[in-house]
Amino acid sequence: MVAPAEKPTLCEPARKPHSAIWQTLGFLFQTEVHVYSFAVAVNVLLTFFPFLACMVILCQYVLHWRPAVQVIIHAVNDYFPTGFGVDFKGYLIQSANSRKFSWISVFLLLFTANGIFVPLEVALNRIWHVKQNRSLLRNQAVSLGLIFACGMLVLTSVCITTLNVQFLTQRFGVSHLGAVTQMVIFKLTALPISMLMIFLVYWLLPNARIPVKRLIPASVAVGALLEVSKYVNILTWPWLQAKLRNEVPPFVQSTSIVLWAFIATLIILAGAEASARASVSVAEDSLEESSRKLSAA
Repeated sequence: MVAPAEKPTLCEPARKPHSAIWQTLGFLFQTEVHVYSFAVAVNVLLTFFPFLACMVILCQYVLHWRPAVQVIIHAVNDYFPTGFGVDFKGYLIQSANSRKFSWISVFLLLFTANGIFVPLEVALNRIWHVKQNRSLLRNQAVSLGLIFACGMLVLTSVCITTLNVQFLTQRFGVSHLGAVTQMVIFKLTALPISMLMIFLVYWLLPNARIPVKRLIPASVAVGALLEVSKYVNILTWPWLQAKLRNEVPPFVQSTSIVLWAFIATLIILAGAEASARASVSVAEDSLEESSRKLSAA
């Protein structure tokens, strides 16, 4: 395990007179946090489609499960508002049909999808006061493992949702009640999976052993906040679309993906910072309690 640095870099000291919310806001306005978040957001733009294409290829050629492909496309449409301007369904189907399945192709697609973990590991190491980052090769190995783990979790969520959709379609047919029930099941399945993926990133990506108990509340809170931010994205999309069409007409979709990935990364880093600050507070409380017991003895 890599020893913590003596001087914290990104995290503020755990004990402050103001509230934890103000400490988190102060953290989010640090320059380095924005640098890391933009680095992750750009990599999301580059790796988002290869990861989706890989999932579609696995469902289509390995599982031979067409409804699962439709569930993946439905999940993508759920994250991007109507009128986004990109035919994700057409591009994903075209990408899947234009590739002959091979495990080498899947491996390469997953390898290209792990770029977000390089800046994210550096940011989490700084938050947890870890002095040394992994080497690039070790980071790629850990990142690839996380990609496979997250990919399996996504496939599990897709399979559960697909089975429920098929059952509900047979039970209720194509109706408003059936559509609403399918949407509720999709949300109930996807949200815990998202929280579990966030927990794995918090736990495995830093180059140190992180207390698991401190990561669980942060993973749940961050997963819920990301779900809320998705609806904020949908509500504000008309305004953002009009603004981007005036400012950067050729890059409306790519700019919006980078902006929302940037915001999502800020939320993820804020959750990690809150966990690190809480862990330091607990450690200080334990030291004070030990000192009091020694003094009393």
